[in-house]
Amino acid sequence: MSSTPGIDAAVERSELLREALETARKAHAGQLRRGSDGHPFVDHPLAVAERLHQLGYRDEVLAAALLHDVVEKSETGNAELRERFGDEVADLVEALTEDETIEDYEERKREHRQRVGRIGGDSVAIFAADKLTNVAMLREAYALIGEGVSEELAVPLDLKIYVWEEDLEMLFDAAPEMRLVDELADQMVGLWGDRFRSVRTSSD
Repeated sequence: MSSTPGIDAAVERSELLREALETARKAHAGQLRRGSDGHPFVDHPLAVAERLHQLGYRDEVLAAALLHDVVEKSETGNAELRERFGDEVADLVEALTEDETIEDYEERKREHRQRVGRIGGDSVAIFAADKLTNVAMLREAYALIGEGVSEELAVPLDLKIYVWEEDLEMLFDAAPEMRLVDELADQMVGLWGDRFRSVRTSSD
C-alpha cells in the first residue's frame, strides 16, 4: 500500500502534479536521502507533498513541494521550472532553495530561514512540512541504527538538531497557528527523547 495515497490520487487528476512528480523523479533518480537509512531521495518530496495534501493545500503548493529540492540537487534551473510550471510554483521553489554560494552551513541555513520567514505564506508551509518530514525520517532511521545515523549526515547530528531548533523558533514566530509547526515541535521533543534514552542506555 502506498504511503502517499493523497498525492497518488492527486497526480491521477492533475496534469500539473503529474508533470511535477515526473520532473522530481528524474531529477532525483539514483539519489539517496541522507540520514534515512538508505531511502530514495524522492521519498522526501513525496512525503512533504503528501502532508500538505492532507491539510488541503492547492495544487500549485503541492507541485512546489514535489519540486522544492530539484534546483539544489540537480542540473535543473529555476528558469526552466518557471517556463514549465509558471511563476507561482517557480517562486515557491526559489524561496525553498538555499543559497549555495554561502559556504558556511549554519550561515546558509540562517539566511534561508530568515528569507522564508520574510516571504511568508505558502513558502512557510512547505518549509515547515519539509522540516517535519526530515525530523520524522531521521527518527525512523535513528530507531533502527541509533547513533550510526550520524555517519550518513553531511554535518554532525548535534549541529543538525540545533539548526532545526532555530527553524522551529522562526516558524513559531512566522506561523504560530499552523498545525505543521505544532507537529514539528512534537517530533523534535520525540527526537530529544530518543537521543536521551540512547545516550543513557549506552552509558549504563
